Parts: sequence; C-alpha cells; structure tokens
Amino acid sequence: MKRAPCSPVTRGLFAVAFASLLCLGCESPEVKPTADGRQNTRAARIEGSLVVQSRARGNAVVFLYHADTPPPPQGSGRPLAFTIIPAEELFGPALGDNAPGPFTAPFALSLVQPGRYVLRGFIDADTCRFVPQPCHVSDFNPWYGVTSEPNAGDVGGGSVDPTNGATRVLEVTTDADGWPVPLTGVSVSFADSATVPFDRPAFQVAEGREFDTASTSVKVLTLTPQQFTGAVDQRPPGFWVQFVDANRDGVPDDANNDGIPDFWPRVVVRKLADDVPGIVDENDLNRDGVVDEEGVDYARVSGGKDGKPDVVVLAAGLVPDPLLAALRDEQGNPRPAPVFVPQLRVGIQNRALDARDPAAPAPLSPVPPGRYSVTLVQSTGQTWRVPNELDPTLADAAGLPGAQSQSFVLEVR
Repeated sequence: MKRAPCSPVTRGLFAVAFASLLCLGCESPEVKPTADGRQNTRAARIEGSLVVQSRARGNAVVFLYHADTPPPPQGSGRPLAFTIIPAEELFGPALGDNAPGPFTAPFALSLVQPGRYVLRGFIDADTCRFVPQPCHVSDFNPWYGVTSEPNAGDVGGGSVDPTNGATRVLEVTTDADGWPVPLTGVSVSFADSATVPFDRPAFQVAEGREFDTASTSVKVLTLTPQQFTGAVDQRPPGFWVQFVDANRDGVPDDANNDGIPDFWPRVVVRKLADDVPGIVDENDLNRDGVVDEEGVDYARVSGGKDGKPDVVVLAAGLVPDPLLAALRDEQGNPRPAPVFVPQLRVGIQNRALDARDPAAPAPLSPVPPGRYSVTLVQSTGQTWRVPNELDPTLADAAGLPGAQSQSFVLEVR
C-alpha cells in the first residue's frame, strides 16, 4: 500500500527529533585541563620585514635568541627558533642578476613566549653564481652543528637600531588578561658591509687526548686547519687572529688582567655529559644553550656547592708568544685587521671553572674528570667544535662524510 507523502512541516519535525536523538547519544565529553604544557601555552609572534641591500643571492635565515643568552661572539646561546625566507620571494625578478637592491620581504616567528629577544640572521649566499671556484653554494642545514653557520661570502644581518647599529632587544609583553601581545613591524636588515670574510675555523688536533690534571699543569694542543668539500664545505687555509678590542679604543683588551692581551679566536673547553650518547654538553641535555634547571653540581674552591647545575669549563687560551709579533707593526702598535697564521697552539690549564655566570666564573676543586670538547670562536661569531657530527660513529647516520680527526675529545682525569 502506498503511503501518503509527509508534509514539509512533518519532515521538518522528524529531522529536528532525529537530530535531538543524535545529540543525546553524542554529548560532548567533559573537558578537563591537560597535563600537556604545550596545550596550555600562551604564545605570540614576532613579525615584520627583511630589508636587504646586497648583491648576494640566497635564502635569508632569521634566528631568534634569548636576549640574556645571545649567540657568539657575545655569548654562547643557541637559537630558540628560526625561519627561512626563500630567495625567490626575497629577490623576485632580480634573483638572476646582482643588483644591490634594496629588497624587502615579510617574515614571521610564531609561538614566541613573553620575554626579551634578539634577532640575528644571514643570507645563505650562492657565491658560485658570480665568482669562479673556489666558491660556496647555499648550504645551510640547521640540524647539524657543522652546517648551521655562515661561511665566507654569506651576508650577516639582524634587528638593529638604525641610528647606531646596536642590536635591538625586542620584548614580547602580555596584556591585562595575561595573553602575549604580538610584536609587529620589526625590521631585520642585511647589507654587503656585513659580508662574512672567511670560512669557519675548522680544525684538527695533533696531540693525544689524555690530560692528567694531577701530574700536568698545562696541556698544549696544536690546531691545524681541516678542509672539507661536499655536504660540509669548509676550506680555511689557516686561522685569522686579532687582538680583542671590544670598546674599539685601539688598545688590546686584557679582561683577566694577566698582562697578556686577549685574542680572537677565543677558546672554550667545556665538559660533555657523562653516559649520554653523542656530543651533548653537561647540564644542557636538551641542547638549547640554556643551563638545565636540574643537573650536576661540583664543589667550589671557596667550599661546598651552590646547589645549581654547573657549566664546567677549563681555563684555556691561545699561546701568545707566536702571535704577538705578527699582531704588531714595525713600531709595536697593534694591527687593527686580522692576521693569517697557519696553526694555533692552545694552552689548557688544570683549573676548572663554573661559567654559569660568564661575568663571574667560580673556581672548582678538584677538576671534574670526564670528556671535554674544544671550541674556537671567531670574532665574526663563527665557531668550530670537536667532537662534532663528522665523528665516523655519528656521520653515517646523519648522512655526512666521516672524518676521524673530528672525533677528538679531551679526556681529563
């Protein structure tokens, strides 16, 4: 028997009733606060524009750092975040020529917590476009220490005060309800005047690894340049040294008042984490450049411990005798420009310091035994550390060329 069709009103009532039954059977679950901090995070963003006045061509890379832990050469901080602006977007139709610009493009860094920050960056230049070999292609890879810094020909930049060139400190604040306020209109500038003059100070060590601090007061290492091509492209012919002159008064600095001028590159010998695979600094297990809240604490010369995780370094520096003559002219005046030398000698003392506060390192006793890395820091902020990812035990998994020289570690006992 054929049923009479339902009226539109009846069909509407049926649909409402059916939808009500579905709602009764699918009530929203009770929402409870999650223990996952990432889902309770209130974050903002920093955004603005790049301004590039350069003949270089390549992707732009912008890094975000805590203002209290800036990158080398001012500090030893690592990036909290980064963003890449493609060369096609930045240079547009001018990508194929070498016009100086200016060029502009927007950038943004998201999920930024309230705090004080600085922005640094560089143009990852493909110098092979315009110059013959030797040259560098764009080769920035953020995931490895050996590929995450600028090379010769890259163009540096950052967010600076346009009146004096000083680094700007950017502060992300909160509103009355505690929500972070986005920071907009930020300018990051790049210019050919900040072109990186040389490659990173890649090196190898000639001496043995052992350092018995009970029987030896100073361990001397000879560093010679190590060159690589391919995925890791570093071709330093030697090392560029110069006096430190932070206030630019023409007089070499002597920060520790030992009567010997301070030099670039700086040397950092830092303790690595025990029983942790890879190349991880002690008390920085997440590798963010910030000391962990909990970690290993050592006894101080002044007595006892301070109850905080330590940044253990050994007192170290360049052996000055071979450098002083090269860094002064015929009248004995300091040369302002860097001077090339074919090797460096590094003296490492049997004195350990807690450098958690770099401005007031605290002497430790006894010297903590273990594995220590050796890092060179150039005046340009470029660094090189051994051991690194080119250690053959690590390189294969990373798809990098292994080099036994890069597995060097100072074994202190």
